[in-house]
Amino acid sequence: MSITIRPATAADYDDVARITRQAYLSGGHLREEDEYLETLGDVAHRAEHAIVWVAEVDGRIAGSVALTLEGQEYSDIARPGELEFRMLAVDPQLQRGGVGRAMVQAILDHAQTLPGIHWVSLTSVDNMRGAHRLYESLGFVRVPERDWKVPDEDIALLVFMKPLARCAARPADPARQ
Repeated sequence: MSITIRPATAADYDDVARITRQAYLSGGHLREEDEYLETLGDVAHRAEHAIVWVAEVDGRIAGSVALTLEGQEYSDIARPGELEFRMLAVDPQLQRGGVGRAMVQAILDHAQTLPGIHWVSLTSVDNMRGAHRLYESLGFVRVPERDWKVPDEDIALLVFMKPLARCAARPADPARQ
């Protein structure tokens, strides 16, 4: 199976919306009545305010992710020096086949090319244990002091971070700021 990671185009938006909704619903992370499904489905808005990538397998969209920086509309937790990724989703039929790993590795590789970026950060719902194992296998660590909850909802959000190789010995840890 060949996996290609590339920027999303407008022609991809419907597939990205469908896959993202399916991934969040099938994993039990959301319910049909959750308002967040509307946000996940509005790929055009996401692409206006963040970088959206897709993963292709054999010419079809297999996953997507949004990349954002501190202060941007889709940023939840990014601080200066961090690239945050959000809304990582893989087609449920292709999960556990390496698509998510390929996307996260592409994010890490991309982050290495960005001046001033020293960390990659993300937030994950507490029940996304499979995703947590993936992140940890790629060197992300939990940063519990930055965990948070969605306002007015009882959803625990866990923060994971990974220092980039070029700054692994960097003394100022943004997780402690």
